[in-house]
Amino acid sequence: MSRISKAFENKKAFIAFLTGGDPCIEVTEELIPKMAEAGADIIEIGIPFSDPIAEGVVIQAADERALKAGTTTDKLFDMVKRVREKVDIPLVFMTYINPVYTYGVERFTKRCAECGIDGIIIPDVPFEEKEEVRDVFENAGIELISMIAPTSKERIRMIAGEAKGFLYCVSSLGVTGVRSKITTNISEMVEQVKKVSDIPCAIGFGIATPEQAYEMASCSDGAIVGSAIVKLIAKNGKNCITPVCDYVRDMKAAVDRAYSA
Repeated sequence: MSRISKAFENKKAFIAFLTGGDPCIEVTEELIPKMAEAGADIIEIGIPFSDPIAEGVVIQAADERALKAGTTTDKLFDMVKRVREKVDIPLVFMTYINPVYTYGVERFTKRCAECGIDGIIIPDVPFEEKEEVRDVFENAGIELISMIAPTSKERIRMIAGEAKGFLYCVSSLGVTGVRSKITTNISEMVEQVKKVSDIPCAIGFGIATPEQAYEMASCSDGAIVGSAIVKLIAKNGKNCITPVCDYVRDMKAAVDRAYSA
């Protein structure tokens, strides 16, 4: 069983996102193990990129801060390798196809495997084109995480049938960011998936409060939170570790409550 599958075993998963190298690589390196201790079941690490088309202003600004601090893909690989010695939970990269191609697909995949990355999310690779990279990642033991959106409709079952790791269910149209209300019929999306696959479904985009995490985890297998964590990092800078970990504890408790409800 893969580390990602284990993260959903007999529980619902709280998945936390942070931008690698924001505010600096040293803080990211310290923060990941602390977030794991605080209850994050999976941690997504964003590779900073100058044109992150799926991201809202919060994560775009984090990418800019990380790049300005001198973060490179190589430095992230080295940092993850050191972190992997301290944490057992799955670590997933979130990136775009341009940095992967620029680095070289084979070389990028090899570095991911060497540093202990379990999965990868590439939002700008459509389902129909993922064969270009999927086989390389799978051969290295790295799961390519698929995404479905409210507009996926008839494609949901097709995507779910081939999905690996977990299915990233996008709760709202548009880019990432905190939302006061999530109006999508998530239960319907999850039902469509479960008709063809027992792959875990985790909901992301817009979740910021324990109440939202509880609500989304109640109708799925987990909740993904990014922008709200990145906002805390932006607000507190190098002093972000305590506030972020307190927040992770609260969100994990809400997701656990959904499991036992």
